[in-house]
Amino acid sequence: MLPLHSPAEAAGAPSARPAARPTVRTAEAGDLPAVARILEPYATRTVATFDEEPPSLDAWSARFADLAARGLPFLVAELEGEVVGYAYASPWRPKSAYRYTVEDSVYLAPEAQRRGVGTRLLSALLDACSLAGVRQVVAVVADDPAAAGSLPLHQRLGFEVAGVLRDVGIKHGRSVSTMLLQRSLG
Repeated sequence: MLPLHSPAEAAGAPSARPAARPTVRTAEAGDLPAVARILEPYATRTVATFDEEPPSLDAWSARFADLAARGLPFLVAELEGEVVGYAYASPWRPKSAYRYTVEDSVYLAPEAQRRGVGTRLLSALLDACSLAGVRQVVAVVADDPAAAGSLPLHQRLGFEVAGVLRDVGIKHGRSVSTMLLQRSLG
């Protein structure tokens, strides 16, 4: 699968890159339709997520409520007042011994890529995780061009490769491997 591109890039036109700096804030229930729109093309056209169908708005609402009840962060990034990215931390595994370890999820709209939005969003997520008492953050990155920006993003922010899980997913008719990355928060 190919990386997602903005409509201007897909048409071969140079992309406009306004100098606006992204704003990162805690997500609100009203942000969930934008969050759903951001993930939809990743779910339907790439293997960057192992979601085979885009989650419904009800599923997003349930996830949002669950993370809030657990005290885990769910953030959005805005450019010029529009939500263009999101990040959240969810429990890594259900067993209680894993209670201080989370998995991060970070997704950007195509027009927000390569503009520093992901770095600001993930950095803010790590800060929020630390405040929530999280000790370890795990990232699971698909071995696919659509996820190619995720590996350097995580490595810039101190994640280290912890291992590779070979052919653990099958999506769009092909086997997909994932790379596990890990960052200690203290």
